[in-house]
Order: sequence, then C-alpha cells, then structure tokens
Amino acid sequence: MLELTVNLDERSYPIYIGQSALQDTGRLIHHIGDCRPIIITNETIAPLYLQQLLDSLAQLNPLHFIIPDGEQYKSLTWFEKISAFLLENNCGRDTCLIALGGGVIGDLTGFVAACYQRGVPFIQIPTTLLSQVDSSVGGKTAVNHPLGKNMIGAFYQPQAVFIDTRSLHTLPTREFAAGMAEVIKYGLIYDTQLFSYLEQHINELKQLDEACLQHIIFRCCEIKALIVAEDEKEQGLRALLNLGHTFAHAIEAQMGYGVWLHGEAVATGMVLAAKLAYTRQDLTQEDVERITTLIAQYSLPIEIPSDMTGEHFLLHMRKDKKNKKGTIRFILPTEFGQCALVDDVSDDQVRALIEQ
Repeated sequence: MLELTVNLDERSYPIYIGQSALQDTGRLIHHIGDCRPIIITNETIAPLYLQQLLDSLAQLNPLHFIIPDGEQYKSLTWFEKISAFLLENNCGRDTCLIALGGGVIGDLTGFVAACYQRGVPFIQIPTTLLSQVDSSVGGKTAVNHPLGKNMIGAFYQPQAVFIDTRSLHTLPTREFAAGMAEVIKYGLIYDTQLFSYLEQHINELKQLDEACLQHIIFRCCEIKALIVAEDEKEQGLRALLNLGHTFAHAIEAQMGYGVWLHGEAVATGMVLAAKLAYTRQDLTQEDVERITTLIAQYSLPIEIPSDMTGEHFLLHMRKDKKNKKGTIRFILPTEFGQCALVDDVSDDQVRALIEQ
C-alpha cells in the first residue's frame, strides 16, 4: 500500500493507494472514528462495491443512499435529497459521509458534508481514474448550475482518501480515457518526466498494468498534494491545475452536462490551450503536435463540437470562476512542465482560435 499526506496543518489527511484499499477495514474505521457512516454512491457503483463496504462497516450500523449515475445529478436537487435523507434518519454531527464513486459522487457528497449541520466529516473512496488522480484530493466540493459548472460549492477537506486500483478494472474504457486527460494535464503543468512516461507506457496503461497505474496515480496525487498545501483555496498556484478547463467547462455547459465527459472536454481544452499558446509564441508547432498526439493516443477527442462557435465559448467563459473584474483568464502552457495564468487574451483571439 502506497501512502502520502496532504499537509494542511491540523486538517492534514492521508491518501492510501493500492489494490486492497477498499478492504482496509482497520484504517477505514480508524478515520470514521466515533461517527456513524453514511455511504453515498450511485446506481452503477452500488452493485459492484456497496455491499462489500456495508459488510466491512457492519459494526458501525452504516446507512446508504444511492443516486442515479451522471453529471446531471451533481445538482442542488440531489444535494437537497441527500440532506433530507440525513434529516429523516436523525443524523447529527457524529455522522461521517463516505463518497463511494467518481467525481460526481465525491463533489456532491463533499458539498453536503461541508453544509450539513455546518460541517460533518467525510471520506473519499474514488472509483474512477479521474477522481483518483484529481477530484478526490484537495477539498474542492460543488454542484453544477445550468448557467455554470461547479459554481456553487465550498473548499472542504476529507478525513482520508482510499484509492483502490482494482476499481479501474470495472471502469468503462471511455471513462478510463477521460481520467488520462487529467494525468496528461499534470505532465504539462508540472512534470515533464511524467509526460514522457505517459508517451512510453501507452500500451501498459491501456492494459491496466498495476505497476504503471500505481506510479501515475501516486505521482498525480503527490503533485496535487504539494500544490494544495501551498494554495488550498486557489488564490494563485492552484489555479494552474485548471489547464484546459476554461474551454472544457464551456463545452460541458453548451453540450449539456454528461454529453461530453469532463475528461474528454479537458482533453480538447488542453489542445485549444496549446494552440493558443502557439499563437503567443510560447510553444512551438512541434510542441502542439506532441501534446495533440499523446491526447489522441489515449483515445481522447482533439476537436471541438462541430456546432460550437466562438460566441458559444465566450458566453460560458464569461462565467468562469477564474475571471476577475469581467476579464476572462486562461491557464496556458509556457513550455513543457510550466504554465501561467494570463489575462490578455482578447475575444477576437478566442473567436479566431475556434474558427480555425
């Protein structure tokens, strides 16, 4: 079992990574403490892992709540339904919510935990690659709104994160590819050796080689833990984790949440960010081709939706959380392993990029 820590003083917490993390009952019960566990999961994950978790925690009298599977259910409606379930079952502050699922479950459960009775503990058990390398770590919790993705939420850290790599063997190929987009992102913003590793181990990763999986998951979590420890609430450095996301959130909002997976939108967003960086003479044409080739090799989209225009992108970008004083701000690569937050991209440049 691999282990690392997100260092946030008294709110520090461990991340456990391995093939048996979900079966590590002793550690799980330790982090639940004297609380009653309430497992939040979805209709896809429940048949695979819910009973195993219920059996492991039987001595703690756990409850569970199942929501439908999909990005469209990361909403205020389901936030209210989970909150009502907790109230109906007389759950007090001695309750520990357990998020068993992907990013939707983690974000939604974390936001309920942050708000219910002004805060109860929660634990992340991410079951998708995307949530294992990104969304389960760092305490970003939120729900979507029709006018913007993740616009209603809170920074609220979990008690622990349990990453069981066996869950990736039940993950659809499309979902695995979506997770690889976030892995590639870490290589672009922080670690050129990771980027090269992804180029060299394409077949092994697609075949779910255990050593390769643990290597990339550990490295991504390690990078994110370092960034979060320095900038927990995204006032500076942490914003770099949003490479490609300004474009991606526009695609998701325009197409309808769940039509494009988040990682698919991020993949295309990174291609657009790289091309925009090329127009600013920060990347070479060879750099852009290298980035685009790797993204495509992991079966991810590199083209925008055919019916999206520059105006569609700008409409949604004007609601982006990184904006300041009405100015759209972008995370753009300046070279491999480095990115920067820029605020001098004009609307006409965005239109030209999309039309191209």
